[in-house]
Amino acid sequence: MTESAVVSNQQTENKQAVQSEYPACRFSIAPMLDWTDRHCRYFHRLLSEHAQLYTEMVTTGAIIHGKADYLAYNEEEHPLVLQLGGSNPADLATCAKLAAERGYDEINLNVGCPSDRVQNGRFGACLMGEAELVAQCVAAMREVVDIPVSVKTRIGIDEQDSYPFLTDFVGIVSEKGGCRDFTIHARKAWLSGLSPKENREIPPLDYPRVYQLKKDFPHLTMGINGGIKTLEEMEAHLAHMDGVMVGREAYQNPYLLAEIDQRLFGSDTPMKKRRAVVEAMFPYIERELSQGAYLNHITRHMLGLFQNMPGARQWRRHISENAHKPGSGIEVLEQALAKIPAHLDV
Repeated sequence: MTESAVVSNQQTENKQAVQSEYPACRFSIAPMLDWTDRHCRYFHRLLSEHAQLYTEMVTTGAIIHGKADYLAYNEEEHPLVLQLGGSNPADLATCAKLAAERGYDEINLNVGCPSDRVQNGRFGACLMGEAELVAQCVAAMREVVDIPVSVKTRIGIDEQDSYPFLTDFVGIVSEKGGCRDFTIHARKAWLSGLSPKENREIPPLDYPRVYQLKKDFPHLTMGINGGIKTLEEMEAHLAHMDGVMVGREAYQNPYLLAEIDQRLFGSDTPMKKRRAVVEAMFPYIERELSQGAYLNHITRHMLGLFQNMPGARQWRRHISENAHKPGSGIEVLEQALAKIPAHLDV
């Protein structure tokens, strides 16, 4: 066995040991439509070995009837969760089985997205009002796969935002559907009158309600989501919850992820430097470009890597102005890196 193979095997064993010590949801990056594609996930995985990554929500219709491969991912992305959108138990079971066969680590049912497009398809946050149906969906998926099936939901919808409504929903889905893993976005959703963006900002956060839910369902694994931006906030939530999920902050300030393994998983692996992360992306970028990918589809996820650092604006500008040009390659990133002062150990 080569030295590199020995190192790789040791890294795999260390990763598995750390992950077995904590619930899978201890730290996860939220699924976001049109953002958490496989390029984004590969980049995030370079920053954290142990973060649980999610696909953007994929509808059952797209998987079953679409012409594209909506289940494609890079092997390096594990642990990886497929988030499904749908409300037909049979279709969800079909997709869950396909995903399990492709090697996904978990299936997650979206019961939190409030967009009109999602509501018209009868899935997303509107399903909070149909707990029995959600239980049937979860049960159907659990029947055909051996991997976990989880639910991501809100604390309420419209005027149905009482604590008993929330506990009834979780109780029915866990008891009748067999769901043991939930991620709770600590805001309710307005199904009309607010855009998806406004639904992520306007309804007030209610962390104590989510903490109480965990207390009332101690046998369930629960993560919390919504408005979490710093490692200190994550650690505070983990005093009450099994896991934390971070959304927009992971995209706007991705270097936040570089300290996750050390702070939340007790890893003794040194934090990666920003420059090293960029250079580690080069082989992936060259491989993807050779297969027809566009550079800007990959680099758009990297724009915030140097946030609040000297040269960050020039880094973003150079990539934004050049990555979309035909034939552009890693030289764009090399030139952008040159905008960061060389004396900075970043």
